[in-house]
Amino acid sequence: MMKKTLMVSISGVRGIIGKGLTPDVISRFALAFGTFSNGGKVVIGRDTRKSGEMVKHAVVSGLLATGCDVIDIGVCPTPTVLYNVKSLKADGGIAITASHNPVEWNALKFIGKNAMFLNRKEAEKLITTYENNRFKPVVWNRLGTVSHNNEGIKRHIDAILSLPYLNIKRLKSRRFKVAIDCVNGAAFHAFPELLKKLGCDVVKVFCDGNGDFKRSPEPLPENLSVLGKTVKKTKADIGFATDADGDRLSIVSEKGIPLGEEYSLPLAVRFFLSKSKGNVVANLSTSRMIDYVTKEKGVRLFRTNVGEAHVVKKMKDVKALIGGEGNGGIILPELIFTRDALSGIAVILEYLRESKKTVTQLKEELPNLTIVKKRKPLKSSKQEPNYKKIISGLPKGRINRTDGVRIDWKDGWVHIRKSGTEPIVRVIAEARTKKKAEGLCNKVIRTLG
Repeated sequence: MMKKTLMVSISGVRGIIGKGLTPDVISRFALAFGTFSNGGKVVIGRDTRKSGEMVKHAVVSGLLATGCDVIDIGVCPTPTVLYNVKSLKADGGIAITASHNPVEWNALKFIGKNAMFLNRKEAEKLITTYENNRFKPVVWNRLGTVSHNNEGIKRHIDAILSLPYLNIKRLKSRRFKVAIDCVNGAAFHAFPELLKKLGCDVVKVFCDGNGDFKRSPEPLPENLSVLGKTVKKTKADIGFATDADGDRLSIVSEKGIPLGEEYSLPLAVRFFLSKSKGNVVANLSTSRMIDYVTKEKGVRLFRTNVGEAHVVKKMKDVKALIGGEGNGGIILPELIFTRDALSGIAVILEYLRESKKTVTQLKEELPNLTIVKKRKPLKSSKQEPNYKKIISGLPKGRINRTDGVRIDWKDGWVHIRKSGTEPIVRVIAEARTKKKAEGLCNKVIRTLG
């Protein structure tokens, strides 16, 4: 029976340390994953949370007990774990991170042999194994081994530097000045290392890697005031921020103004579509700016449910050129099928170099829309929003019920859905003005009670 303080979904298992997420729960999920992986080779990596070492040992214990050989690549961004599953030809991986959740949380994100997060069917199989104790522990002389590999980040960065549309020589000669905010999380070493390889002058904000989150881990505009001031003070060309596990990318302009994470994907897509034509995939909570960019370039846009696994599946189905999520998640399929802030940084810098424009100028070429994101806590993860009541309280529009409820009007939209990673309802609205978007969000929040 799952505890109320444990969030189990297609996105993995999350909980508050010492409450829902205990050593017993962690090791049993690792036993389930080791069983799922048939005792193969498993890559693990973690973020900087103070609970990370404890969680890692519990994970290793469960994996070894099922005969898995563990490759520990240490503290690194989540996309680095996935890339190393691919590069090392492993049978799976576990990223130990609660991503944007507060510091008291931690989580396990499960990665399959294909170097992608488990899909729904695979996740359900894993959860069933956990719930029914269908583990396959091995005898003493068949236990797995542990090896430590400190080349994980280097492998990932080298792959990015080899991407064909990046002119590394000219990027190095451009010598961008870049300010970065890694929230003292998993990207604290990887971000500066990549930027150094790109010839950038790096200004660090919250890059100590001590797990002491000096701001809320979500790289939303309201959380990036220190980075904004730093960009302005140091006359940096651009600022980049990420979350605690380094998969989401948010941008601050050369004026020190946080654009927010919604601009990352449209800018990256616009760069890619200037090179070649191809399908694009984004989730239902992503800004309409992506609709504008794909229409401008004459290509198809496919929308999916929120969740990286859904986006990735559709990207594979339609052979997408690029895809991602409006939370700052950029997915480049030729590198790795996951949101990756590192490759996103390289792409945005190349776009700046080639265009010979500022971030502000590139932003102004996109529609002037405002997106507002709010949340409403639930009493428990079992509670469901009253979508019928929400719909009746809003103007009539085009309704999409595939993931919560999204309602579209000519001048805006709102998306209401229960989170799969926290006991909350997310309410996201976009309109021509902040006042209109705020109004839509507030109306839904009031209806939720």
